[in-house]
Amino acid sequence: MSGLKAAITEQMKQAMKNKDQITLDALRLLQAAIKNREIELRPNPITDEEILQVIRRLVKQRKEAIEQFLAGGRPDLAEKEKKELSLLETFLPQTLSPEQTEKLVDQVIAELQAKSIKDMGPVIKAVIAKAQGACDNKLISELVRSKLSAGN
Repeated sequence: MSGLKAAITEQMKQAMKNKDQITLDALRLLQAAIKNREIELRPNPITDEEILQVIRRLVKQRKEAIEQFLAGGRPDLAEKEKKELSLLETFLPQTLSPEQTEKLVDQVIAELQAKSIKDMGPVIKAVIAKAQGACDNKLISELVRSKLSAGN
């Protein structure tokens, strides 16, 4: 069993002991998503990187759900999603600050000698690859767009 999967299982046991239903529900949902990914990958075992991809997908879903619930006037459901989101984010590696992300974007633009908005795709791909999941992709896209449209 991978280290991340073992940590999730251990936290689930702790939530059961503490009778923390929200945490337990979120962890069960996470385990189900991981199990689905394992089934897709058969016969290969799941790696920690693939588990992180599953978690990132769930985090994105939670963020979208929070927006929808707030727009729909359901702050109670949005609060539940926020709790689940904060739990899921504990399994993700430390994210880069907006300033660090901006430095990385500047570095990649310089490396690729990107000049115009036409170079946006390759720049975003390179930044995402270098960040290895430690940056918000939406922020990367916004930074690259603003820097390339400004003429750098």
